[in-house]
Amino acid sequence: MRISYILSAPPSKMRHLPNALTVLRILVSPVIIVMLFLDTFSASVWALALFVFASISDWADGNLARRYGAGSKFGQFLDPVADKVLVLGTFFALAFMRPASVVWWLVGMIALRDLSVTVLRVVEKRRGRTIKTMGIAKLKTTFQLTFLIALLLLRVLAFVPGAVGEWSVWLMKPAIVFWSLIVVTLVTLYTGVLYFTKREYIDE
Repeated sequence: MRISYILSAPPSKMRHLPNALTVLRILVSPVIIVMLFLDTFSASVWALALFVFASISDWADGNLARRYGAGSKFGQFLDPVADKVLVLGTFFALAFMRPASVVWWLVGMIALRDLSVTVLRVVEKRRGRTIKTMGIAKLKTTFQLTFLIALLLLRVLAFVPGAVGEWSVWLMKPAIVFWSLIVVTLVTLYTGVLYFTKREYIDE
């Protein structure tokens, strides 16, 4: 089915598509984790491809919701949950597989930040208020997805014989991955603090 045909569909037929993409992102996440643990070339390719697809769906569901006026409070709540399932699931899988570089305490800090913001969203939702996503929080998502996609890509390229594989293995040295993750963690924690201090992001 052509993309242009999908985008030209009437709004009444599109209002459920953003939430469907969000749910699909949640369903794909455990498949990615399984592919990572298989640790073969083909499984690594699938893990990378599915993660990129899920990352694009994160961008697509929000844009479709705005384009067709299909936004909902349920979608606003479910979308960040789906992001956390995808990102944290992948982080924890990599931490289990590469504990010397994707260290547990950094992944734990990222998870704690995301859990705290999720709890804040639930509390405010019960009060009849919605927390809007910050623009800088999207930067956090960009940092996380870039880090994970780069690491998943390097895992694939490491299977390639010759210079490509050798350079990929070198770029996955624990020190390089560790300090890259430090940057991602600092950005993540900073945006978490803002959610608790900048109350103008709450819709009454």
